[in-house]
Amino acid sequence: MSLLDTAKNLIQGQSRYRLEVQGCTDLLDVEHFTGREAASDTYHYQITFTCSAQDLSAQQLLRRNASLTFCAPINNVMGLATQPTVAKRVHGVVTDFRRLSGSADEARYQLVIEPFFALLRHQIRSHRFFINQSIPDVVEQILREHNFKGWEFEFHLEKAYPKREQINQINESDRQFIERLLSEVGIFYRFGLQDDTQTEVLHFTDSQRGYVYDKTLPLNSPSGLSDNHVDSVWGLSLRHQVVESTVFAKDYNHRLAEDTLISAVADMTRGDGEKTNYGDVYHYKGRHLTRGDKIRPETETANFWARLDHERFLARQTLLRGESSAADLTPLLVLNIQDNPLSSTLPAVFKSPILITRLRFTASRDKALTVRFDAVPYTESLCWRPALKPRPVIAGTLMARVTSAKDHDIYAHQNEHGFYWVKFDADRDDKTKGYESMPVRLAKPYAGDTYGMHFPLIQGTEVAIAFHEGDPDRPYIAHALHDSRHPDHVTDKNNTRNVIRTPANNKLRMEDKRGQEHIKLSTEYGGKTQLNLGHLVNAEREQRGDGFELRTDSWGAIRAGKGLLISTQEQEKASEQQLNIDEIKRQLSDALSMAESLSTILETAEVEPLDNQTQETFLHGNITQLQEPVILAGAPGGIAVSTPKHIQHSSNGNQIYTAVGNTEISSLKRMVLFAKKKMVLFAHELGMKLVSAAGKIEIQAQTGEVDIIAQKGLNITSTNDEIIISAKKKITLQSGSSYITIEGSQIEHGTSGDFNVKSSNLQYMDAATLNMPYSQFTACESMASEAAQNGTGTVPLR
Repeated sequence: MSLLDTAKNLIQGQSRYRLEVQGCTDLLDVEHFTGREAASDTYHYQITFTCSAQDLSAQQLLRRNASLTFCAPINNVMGLATQPTVAKRVHGVVTDFRRLSGSADEARYQLVIEPFFALLRHQIRSHRFFINQSIPDVVEQILREHNFKGWEFEFHLEKAYPKREQINQINESDRQFIERLLSEVGIFYRFGLQDDTQTEVLHFTDSQRGYVYDKTLPLNSPSGLSDNHVDSVWGLSLRHQVVESTVFAKDYNHRLAEDTLISAVADMTRGDGEKTNYGDVYHYKGRHLTRGDKIRPETETANFWARLDHERFLARQTLLRGESSAADLTPLLVLNIQDNPLSSTLPAVFKSPILITRLRFTASRDKALTVRFDAVPYTESLCWRPALKPRPVIAGTLMARVTSAKDHDIYAHQNEHGFYWVKFDADRDDKTKGYESMPVRLAKPYAGDTYGMHFPLIQGTEVAIAFHEGDPDRPYIAHALHDSRHPDHVTDKNNTRNVIRTPANNKLRMEDKRGQEHIKLSTEYGGKTQLNLGHLVNAEREQRGDGFELRTDSWGAIRAGKGLLISTQEQEKASEQQLNIDEIKRQLSDALSMAESLSTILETAEVEPLDNQTQETFLHGNITQLQEPVILAGAPGGIAVSTPKHIQHSSNGNQIYTAVGNTEISSLKRMVLFAKKKMVLFAHELGMKLVSAAGKIEIQAQTGEVDIIAQKGLNITSTNDEIIISAKKKITLQSGSSYITIEGSQIEHGTSGDFNVKSSNLQYMDAATLNMPYSQFTACESMASEAAQNGTGTVPLR
């Protein structure tokens, strides 16, 4: 052993505090130090030391592993020094280093030892997003990212913590983020020392089983400079204060909108604090999804939050303080204080175990170690909880894009509730494609029970994500935006147009340019189907009409279940009722009146009158108030129907045509008028013409008679051929009282006056006959016509 090593061992053997830094071979002699430790906080030891090296560099010390060892006093037995006993060892990294002064012999330095976990305060993230993880999962992930080994942290958790849909880190360091998450659910931590490596270990716990037990110290105020090397406590004080009596929590979960999600009133003193505590605390938006059991609530439920919050309040109801010389005191240590049972001066609260929550260490070369501690009463029924760390509040929105699990998806990627997944622009972590966030609701201007307004968002759409009450874990899509990748469809080139257009070019366009106002509703299916209203334009904005146009390149249908009115009757600015048909009713009433007057003429002429009753019933029963599903058409300027092919009219009832003017029917080919029962042609004033320019005119009464009656003359003329009048049985020509009858075998002339024959020649010849052809009617036609004439519904078979 060298002389230097011998000197080091001699000096270190005389000092109760030994400072060592990894890689530093110089002797670091502790002059004095202060330290603080607390539950759910990192320890911090500031150590002033001297060293013969005049220029220790930052590279030698910063971020190096370091340890401060507390040694028990050395007992010399028979003048022989025994090996010092380690009372406490603090391990960590050097986070701060400075040179204070120097002399010819040595220099004074100061450094700070903190656990490696404290360095996480330098890992700052403005945004980070964790998906479908529990709080312990998130904490473990971050620790492993900082190269914590599995044995360097331990979870001793009594409760199971659910996976949250999304947990966001907002403008926080990793340490702040971890401590905030832990405080929210009541998990606290302490540091221990690994036996083999003598390095720090993080212990996370949520119940009393994470405490350190079996420590007892006597109550003994030291006097003079000697404490007989026996650790003790002294200087005990306490403080009681009024805290809140009860807590209850309420929240809203849109997935269970009918559930109020309100907790039971939580009083963790079970009524014992009724006379000392005051105030009921009501928390809304505790971020719970269910109510939870009243007695044993599941974590992150309404009753869990209420009970946890009351435990936080009760943790500061009774605050204890004291001092000690014991170096091995540690946060979350359950300490028993031993007093003289015969003359105890301890208050009752100190006679029971206490839980240490905070420690402050001070010592120097010339002053013994003093440990000041804060504590609370220990109880098995009430667990200590760390203070709630403030949750970041997000003002404004974050930029994100709608995502999909499918590349170039042309349809919206949604869950069964219509929510979307988004990729935050600030998110640097790799996540499953299409599921980079929790399912996010879309805010809409109108919503209801399966009704509202919703335009599906397509992959890549830029959206602004807002947060309910600024809560970073409650995002929703506030609105969608255009960008250079998805430019706006309304710009300075068409800034007079208000346009709703879908990705498939379904469109509602409203033009506001003065004098050219119009609305267009269109779809691309089947070529083009559109409804155009107002000032009609083409693709180049050139006018092509005005009014309205309903058109399609595919099939079209107009269907109205109660009735359909088609009218060109002007109704300026919709000033009258929708179904105002006064003009049409007047027109039809006039037609009915005319038909009734014509019926009178028919009756006078002993012709069967028109069926006016049916027409009147239809007018008043179906049309007047559109009582029945009829199509009613009216046009003051006239109605024209045209087709290059076929027009067909069909009805199971009557077809009535009435015209004040002419009724003209023209056909370039054949025209057929067919009546199964009866046909009447009647002209009242100007007569009737039946003309065939080519071809013959044939009039038949297949089972009946033909009557040709004229009040005046009856002319039968053949201008270029003969006239044949034939009868199979008999012909009678009669005028006044004279007559001629022609039968099959005789001709008879009869008159009461003269019978004159004027002829240049009169011949009498042999008998002769002439057989004329007669039209033959089928038996079916004859019998059917006869049955119809007799009004019978059957035809006899002969």
